[in-house]
Amino acid sequence: MIDVILAGLNCTHIEVTGDDGTHFDSIIVSPEFSGLNRVKRHQLVYKALGDRMRAEIHALGMKTLSPEEWAQQQG
Repeated sequence: MIDVILAGLNCTHIEVTGDDGTHFDSIIVSPEFSGLNRVKRHQLVYKALGDRMRAEIHALGMKTLSPEEWAQQQG
């Protein structure tokens, strides 16, 4: 899944976890998220994943951050 997201979205950091193959949690950091609300950010990730969201992925929890937000959280 990471490769698919990276192919469709410019990311500076990405983590995806999940142990059953259909339910995942993610942290995605992208400069494309700057100035966007959470809904718009999630829409960009869904667009990058395309049909996989309907066919392969049952649930995807997302924490979407701009690089500036990520840097603040990292201290």
